[in-house]
Amino acid sequence: MAIRDWPTGERPREKLLDWGPQALTEAELLAILIRTGTKGASALDISRRLLTQFGSLRCLLTAEQHRACSTRGLGPARYAALQAALELARRHYQQLMVAGSTLANPCATKEFLRMRLRDLPHEVFCCVYLDNRNRVIGFDELFRGTIDGASVHPREVVKEALSRNAAAVILAHNHPSGVAEPSQADELITRRLKQALALVDIRVLDHLIVGDGVCESFAERGLL
Repeated sequence: MAIRDWPTGERPREKLLDWGPQALTEAELLAILIRTGTKGASALDISRRLLTQFGSLRCLLTAEQHRACSTRGLGPARYAALQAALELARRHYQQLMVAGSTLANPCATKEFLRMRLRDLPHEVFCCVYLDNRNRVIGFDELFRGTIDGASVHPREVVKEALSRNAAAVILAHNHPSGVAEPSQADELITRRLKQALALVDIRVLDHLIVGDGVCESFAERGLL
């Protein structure tokens, strides 16, 4: 039976409108994005099968494109819809870092960076620019590397910070391995960046490393 033939209170879209998205299961939310079923399977049936096949919602949303698009019941169009929804969620959380907001809460910064960087398959080095009152001026992805690491150039970091007229910065990068423990290379580049930025009177407030659900702080570890 197609979802349109179900009682109104059991249809995912109508259920969301009546009770809010928090009342829906992961499979029901996915069914709204998938929209239509196939012969013999409703959109909800497909959603349940995908969650079982991939093991979790996170594994489904972060699956490699070729695997996802070749999965029965998913395909390129539905994969694109899921990726668009995921990116909208990331951009929604990025509002935590809008220009003019004050970073009074370190937890908000960590949450934003976890959302933005956690599931990337490659290493990315980013910078949050702040004015002399610790208000956000901007956020940039400066360098992108492979799963083995990113090449970070202090000259470019200084150049971008000066172009934003920043008084301070927060550095951040992810470890695609999921392990957020700082490496010797991480400590070395942090020292180099701190020294380079100090020459133009820009403070490094922290360097955050994002792993699998965790975010380690150089400042909290006494490494700055």
